[in-house]
Amino acid sequence: MRFLSLLYTAWCALWLVTLFAILFPFTYLFLQKEAWKPYAHYLNRLWGKLFFPLVGISFAVDYRFRPEPRGTYVFCANHFSYLDIAVMGVILPHYYAFVGKHGVKKVPLFGYMFSKLHIQVDRQKGTSRAYSLSKCLRTLAAGRSVMIFPEGGIASKYPPRLHLPLQKGAFTMAIQRQVPILPITLLTNHQLLPDRPPLRMRPGTVRAVVHEPIETVGLTQADVPTLMEQWRQVVQSTLLAKG
Repeated sequence: MRFLSLLYTAWCALWLVTLFAILFPFTYLFLQKEAWKPYAHYLNRLWGKLFFPLVGISFAVDYRFRPEPRGTYVFCANHFSYLDIAVMGVILPHYYAFVGKHGVKKVPLFGYMFSKLHIQVDRQKGTSRAYSLSKCLRTLAAGRSVMIFPEGGIASKYPPRLHLPLQKGAFTMAIQRQVPILPITLLTNHQLLPDRPPLRMRPGTVRAVVHEPIETVGLTQADVPTLMEQWRQVVQSTLLAKG
C-alpha cells in the first residue's frame, strides 16, 4: 500500500508540474498588464479543471448559495490541507485575490504568479499585516473578491475541529467595505492530502459546501467578534455533521 500511495503521489506531482509548466508562458504574459490579469486567473482555474480529472479526483459541491459571478465577497473557508487553494478555482468561478503567506514567493514560477496575482502577508510582521489589509480593502473597493482562510494557515491539530482563535482580518475588511462574508466548508481535502509527513495524495472526491452569505451592511467594527462567531458556527457545525 505504501508503494502504491507513493506511486499515486508521484503521478499527481507529475501532472501538477507538467500542466503548470505548459500554462505558465501564457500566465506570465497575462500578468504583465493589470487589465490582462483576469485571464491569468482563468488559466489558474483551467489548471485545476484539467488536473483533478487527470488524477482521478472528482467534485461534489453543495451550493446552498450561488455567488453572483460579478458580485464582491470575502470568501472564507476552513484550511486543513495544501489542497485547499487548488480546489477553490474549481469551486468558485470568480476573479478573486487569495491572501496567503509571503513564503509562497520562494516557490519557482508559482511564487512569481502568486505575488503578481494575489496578496501576500507575513504574519510575523505587523507592518506586513497592515499593508495586506490595506491592499485587501483596495481590492474589494475595485469590485474584486478576496479569498482568505480565517484560521491563519494549516494550524488545526485535530481536523475537522477548527483552529482557534480565528484571525479577524477577513471580518474587519468585510465590515469596512460592507461586503458579505461567504462561508465555505471544505469537508474532505484533509483526507485526500493530509497535512502530516510524508505528504501523500489519495484519490477520492472533493466534497464542499458553499453557504448562504453573512451580510455586513450596517455592521461596525464592534460587531467583528459576533461576525467571527457566526462564521465559526456555520463552518464548524457542517464539518462535524458531514466530515
